[in-house]
Amino acid sequence: SLTDFWTVIMEDVTGAQLIAEALKAQNVEYMFGIVGVPVIEVAMAAQASGIKYVGMRNEQAACYAASAVGYLTGRPVIVIGGSADQNQETTGAFQEFPQVEACRLYSKFSARPSSLDMISSVVEKAVRTSMYGRPGAVYVDISGDMVNAKVDRSRVRLVPCCPPPPVSMADHMAITEALAVLKGAKRPLLIIGKGAAHGRAEGALRELVEGCGLPFLPTPMGKGVLPDDHPNCVAAARSRALLQSDVVVLLGARLNWILHFGLPPRFDPHVKVIQVDLCAEEMGNNMQPAAALLGDVNAIVKQLLEYVHKDGWKYPADTEWWTTLKEKMAANATMTKALALQSTTPMNYYQVFHHISQLLPHDCVIVSEGANTMDIGRTMLNNYLPRHRLDAGTFGTMGVGLGFAIAAATVQRNQNTGQRVVCVEGDSAFGFSGMEVETMCRYKLPVVIIVVNNNGIYSGVDAETWEMMGKMGDLTTVAPPVTLLPEARYDEVMNAFGGRGFLVRTEEELRSALQLSLSDWERPSLLNVLIDPSSDRKQQEFPWLTRSNL
Repeated sequence: SLTDFWTVIMEDVTGAQLIAEALKAQNVEYMFGIVGVPVIEVAMAAQASGIKYVGMRNEQAACYAASAVGYLTGRPVIVIGGSADQNQETTGAFQEFPQVEACRLYSKFSARPSSLDMISSVVEKAVRTSMYGRPGAVYVDISGDMVNAKVDRSRVRLVPCCPPPPVSMADHMAITEALAVLKGAKRPLLIIGKGAAHGRAEGALRELVEGCGLPFLPTPMGKGVLPDDHPNCVAAARSRALLQSDVVVLLGARLNWILHFGLPPRFDPHVKVIQVDLCAEEMGNNMQPAAALLGDVNAIVKQLLEYVHKDGWKYPADTEWWTTLKEKMAANATMTKALALQSTTPMNYYQVFHHISQLLPHDCVIVSEGANTMDIGRTMLNNYLPRHRLDAGTFGTMGVGLGFAIAAATVQRNQNTGQRVVCVEGDSAFGFSGMEVETMCRYKLPVVIIVVNNNGIYSGVDAETWEMMGKMGDLTTVAPPVTLLPEARYDEVMNAFGGRGFLVRTEEELRSALQLSLSDWERPSLLNVLIDPSSDRKQQEFPWLTRSNL
């Protein structure tokens, strides 16, 4: 009838629905957040459109979770924030703040749709900008009065999903120059970074490493692009490899603090660097490269392979360089094994990680944060698959662990991979986002959390010393700033929300609790592993290596 026809034509749609539909059109699958006025309806509309919504306990943890999903799935973070009604701007409205302007400093794109019919276009541009070039976060601001405002659907143009990022390749002359430098190396080293993991370059890199017989070193987030137990991985001789290599090929890695800026005394002052990166502005940071290969890491490695296949070049396996690296790896492995096989109570870091490494499935996702916990764990907990390690990254941000773990567990459940998510944390790091264990319990995410508890930041004191300090006076003037409450019962926090908590003091208790936790797919677990408060990392090879540049 004419009435029915008119009803169809004049269908109204709210701003919240338009946001949800625009996100869904851009293949957004997950949303993490904390709702409140004016964005409650946005989350509800997202669920109605088929997007999975995970309600978090802290906005920071929600953004950490979203960023981890972006890394795991290749679709970076879109932050959606509610703001004051447009007609209340400059009046002192509730929480009025120049959000769009502020976020421009920290994101690739920041905008507020000017009208309801522009929402789809702004969301598409935000998603496209987040993925094209170097990936990065974007911000879309939604004024409160737009969320429930309505518009005739016929006036709205739904923008289709943006295409995948274009793949760019390096200039052929640059490829030739890079190979000439590499072939002339006496002590070559490949450094595999997070960019190679994000670029899905694992297949081409394996062919390059094995076909050319080259040693490689992964950065923390590059672990697993090739397995850590690969015979060409020289992570166990990291300091020696960096110091003595004469040609370094950077594959999606930056010469920032993690790689000591590529400068002496950690690098040879005459080292030549071949830089492979998606971002032109990154080329030449901290040192001028001998060759700069701009473009997609996976595509460029394939270009290198094409040239190598023509002449069959391979780095010899019987060089003095390989001998030096293997000897240093063996020596470091012996030192670490001696620490790991100590049978003391309370345990040290190396004992704990030794037993954890023996029990973790090879296909598990390892999330890690903390000071010594992350640094030592990185060397002892192997990764065998790409994008199966999530840690505090370039900024060393504490508090990311539980959000990352929630994200990884949500993705693993949705993809039905059957892979466990294990979050290894220091006790200080756990404190930043500890309430997210309730989120895990609420959604029945079977994350295994291991809190390596040394009663402090870097180091703490035992219960007896803490009691003595309490008798000496006010703890705010007596207790060292790095100390936390000795033997805090983080396991009981998990028990309080319906998960499984374990208090662990011995090797036997550790192995038993971890095996039980890994067998439970119905709820999360937390192992509160009490270690020697004075436990530290093994002595470093170089006296100038300090905690700040680990």
